[in-house]
Amino acid sequence: MEDKLMIIDPHVHMTSRTTDDYEVMAAAGVVAVIEPSFWLGQPRTQVGSFQDYYSSLVGWEPFRASQFGIKHYCTIGLNSKEANNEALAEQVIELLPLYLHKDNVVAIGEIGYDDQTPAEDKFFRMQLDMAKELDMTVQVHTPHRDKKAGTIKSMEVCLEHGLDPANVIIDHNNEETVKEVLDRGFIAAFTIYPKTKMGNERMVELVRKFGSTNIIVDSSADWGVSDPLAVPKTASLMLKRGIPKEDVVKTCYQNALDAFGKNGKMKEEHWMKPNSIDQSQLFNDNSVLRGQKPRIDDDQIT
Repeated sequence: MEDKLMIIDPHVHMTSRTTDDYEVMAAAGVVAVIEPSFWLGQPRTQVGSFQDYYSSLVGWEPFRASQFGIKHYCTIGLNSKEANNEALAEQVIELLPLYLHKDNVVAIGEIGYDDQTPAEDKFFRMQLDMAKELDMTVQVHTPHRDKKAGTIKSMEVCLEHGLDPANVIIDHNNEETVKEVLDRGFIAAFTIYPKTKMGNERMVELVRKFGSTNIIVDSSADWGVSDPLAVPKTASLMLKRGIPKEDVVKTCYQNALDAFGKNGKMKEEHWMKPNSIDQSQLFNDNSVLRGQKPRIDDDQIT
């Protein structure tokens, strides 16, 4: 029997997902996730909403993931959609330094362009300056409309602000953008969706054509139609289609660890030497159990 691969999903919005998702992800080999801060489906109207959301990404959600044996990290930033409310965005930018130094924050993200407006450009640049000052990795959201132009603009602005391309993950790539991203020395990430944007069959062919260097597979699973198992399913499909195992490991595990582990907060030892699962533990007097019997791994060893 083939050894089960360890998987990292470096772009998944677990706040939007259920505990069932954590359980099936762990069973499929997912050992760690990175949750980019993002848009919640409707615009937030006050800075306190952002503050509570960021606090959950560095507090409750890592605890919730730990209850199912998964290590949780996040990226913090002002997303492009909400950059267009400039008065509120100014307040959110002031808030970011309070969170960027937290233990599980591995990058500034996801930031970039949506409609490529002047306001989006302004706050993207402000956050790139912040990343430069703090020597942090950047996770860039590329627009779903006019993607190629938006992707090229994103890279040019990063270079203009003095960022090392090797420390910038350009996300939401497709066949139209990948060559340009890799040729310029950036890291190319791909979000795999069940029916739109980028599918796992197409991802297999991209790895076959471009290899595994600087390529990352992620799910971007959120509150919409998406699949939290997109990364392990793509890894499995790659193996079935004859992609060498070493390339599968790089694109579905190692490249993400190398890219997001640069600030030393994300370490392999976190899941290689994990704490036992004990669902009787509490976070601010709350648990994930909802009256269910807790799973306590030590008690199950006979």
